[in-house]
Amino acid sequence: MNANVIEILSAEELRRTVTRLASQIVERSNDLSELVLIGIYTRGVPFAHLLASQIELLEQIQVPVGALDITFYRDDLDNIGMRTPAKTEMPFDLTGKEVMLVDDVIFKGRTIRAALDAIADYGRPSLIRLAVLVDRGHREVPIHPDFIGKTLPTAKEEQVKVYFNEVDDRDGVELIKVM
Repeated sequence: MNANVIEILSAEELRRTVTRLASQIVERSNDLSELVLIGIYTRGVPFAHLLASQIELLEQIQVPVGALDITFYRDDLDNIGMRTPAKTEMPFDLTGKEVMLVDDVIFKGRTIRAALDAIADYGRPSLIRLAVLVDRGHREVPIHPDFIGKTLPTAKEEQVKVYFNEVDDRDGVELIKVM
């Protein structure tokens, strides 16, 4: 099986996108001292850390970052197969906080639905928003991101691969078309 790989975002374009998203998050935040970023494993976590670093550069305020594994909250485990869960790291109570859920790609919306269920175990936020690097469409649940780095209409059989230096030793986004 052959695959056609198309670069969607270079490392530099990814950096600029993170900067833009961080600026938008700052602008729309009600109170930066109440903002927390929660990255969804796997690549939502390094993305959340990149956003937090950029917000700190812009506003000189450290935004806490958590990491959320949603494996046991999924409704489609029979379709995706068994996974070894990662360790959720939520070093703060979410009650009254402005939560920014962060993920690399939104597709059907099921991961975000599961993340919303999981968040309820960690407190009752005053507000939950969603930031994604790539929105590729094809929603199966009524979820729409508040912050989108790149809208990329795709065919269902295509794949979007996000690479972060912390995980993959390079930065970028690719569209993979299987031939």
